[in-house]
Amino acid sequence: MAHPEDPDEKAAAVEPVVRPGSLLVSSTELVEPTFRRTVVYVVEHNESGSLGVVLNRPSGTPVHNVLPQWAPHVARPATLHVGGPVRRDSALCLATLRTGASVDGVRGLRRVDGRVVMVDLDTDPAAVLPIVHSLRVFAGYSGWTTGQLDGELRRDDWIVTSALASDVMSPPHTDLWAQVLRRQPLPLALLATHPIDVTRN
Repeated sequence: MAHPEDPDEKAAAVEPVVRPGSLLVSSTELVEPTFRRTVVYVVEHNESGSLGVVLNRPSGTPVHNVLPQWAPHVARPATLHVGGPVRRDSALCLATLRTGASVDGVRGLRRVDGRVVMVDLDTDPAAVLPIVHSLRVFAGYSGWTTGQLDGELRRDDWIVTSALASDVMSPPHTDLWAQVLRRQPLPLALLATHPIDVTRN
């Protein structure tokens, strides 16, 4: 049995664990425009790679222009969110379930983590709306091949933490990046006050 002060034991304790439902919060050193001050929700993470969507990049395109049947049901702002640089011409939808709702036997829904589910946008909205609380539609996604995300984590490009269902549907004008950091233990919480350098936008 390892001694509590064994350095290998400590290293294992701080190794970030990525899973569906994790958030990847960009570090202050990650200044590449696509991911600067972003919060990525991880939808899939396995031996084949990782897939997620940026939660805090609303676009100027109303959902109604692309998916009018879903537009009345999406969370504000009712615009497409830019999920990432991969396949911007495709749409991915996440939803939060009503408290106590089950996806068992409901076609068109796949649980990601907790109350968060992925919605098949080819489904009739009427089939899923009775158990869905909020919806958000993303254009494109963020993807990593096998080992790629691990390399970025070793470079400290991302801070890994757990998502709240409310993060996925953050309301308009929310600085989600700072909000997520603020609820982390010190010293991570101090990063929430990191200034926004408008010259890098």
